[in-house]
Amino acid sequence: MKYRQLGNTGLEVSELSFGTWAIGGAWGATNDNEALRGLEAAMDSGVNFFDTADVYGDGHSEELIGKATKGKEDKIHVASKFARGGDINDPNTYSRKSVTDYLDATLRRLGRERLDLYQIHCPPIDILKDGSVFQVLDDLQAQGKIRHYGVSVETVEEGMECLHYPNVKALQVIYNIFRQKPAERLFPQAKKQGVGILTRVPLASGLLTGKYTKETTFAEDDHRNFNRDGDAFNVGETFAGLPFQKGVELSTSLQWIKEERGTMAQAALRWILDNEDVTCVIPGFRNEKQVSDSLEAVSVPSFSRDEQEKLTKFYLEDVEPNIRGGY
Repeated sequence: MKYRQLGNTGLEVSELSFGTWAIGGAWGATNDNEALRGLEAAMDSGVNFFDTADVYGDGHSEELIGKATKGKEDKIHVASKFARGGDINDPNTYSRKSVTDYLDATLRRLGRERLDLYQIHCPPIDILKDGSVFQVLDDLQAQGKIRHYGVSVETVEEGMECLHYPNVKALQVIYNIFRQKPAERLFPQAKKQGVGILTRVPLASGLLTGKYTKETTFAEDDHRNFNRDGDAFNVGETFAGLPFQKGVELSTSLQWIKEERGTMAQAALRWILDNEDVTCVIPGFRNEKQVSDSLEAVSVPSFSRDEQEKLTKFYLEDVEPNIRGGY
């Protein structure tokens, strides 16, 4: 495992880390024992960073991480997020009392006294422009409850707005072969300012595994069913904003990326890791096998310049016109 510095925080995190939305819920059936084995396998392979949120399974994801990392709090870094447990458009959600309550509940579930990275969970841009929430986070940092803070954003515009605040140390963004826009302007500016980049939805909700067909169906409680058109939250969080049928069609034309790179999923993760502006990629998982499969991405060959140019052309001409929602 290789490690990259999270912006200018001094934290060294594994370049392939893991997100824990899937083990909390909203991805179909979950199994705690399998999730815990997956967390243990990741740590045994050198993963030292996990991303979660208080709304993943109503806190269950945090509880699982707390159980898996007990006694390893100094070695395993954890990032969590807040705001989605309330009305994200209500300024009171970002008040000192609300944020403190959210954080205390997260720390309790994790079994920790301090959180390594606390992120605002995809707030509207008006909240970011107001900026009051950043003073609240500054105060919580001064109290020693959080080491650093950042923002999970949906759009490049939101990310650029966050960079106006000097203590924002990390941005979490949707970035994958189907979602290349953040690399154009946001990533270079973040790097210039010493802000780390965490990339989520790296496999476009599974489209970039190449395993789906147009006939694939998902469970009723799986966001790939109930949010495929953005009915529950931002459409970009599901299939990177692509209509499912079109996404399957586009993924079929990308089968070539897996040549000499194991699986299509490993190749898709490798493509993200090839971007030096990225701190780490955080694929999801539900079991030990998915963890092991993802970890292979750190060892497969990088993309050549010609291959990267081919994928950029593919994105601009074939993918971008089909993306829905702001990004």
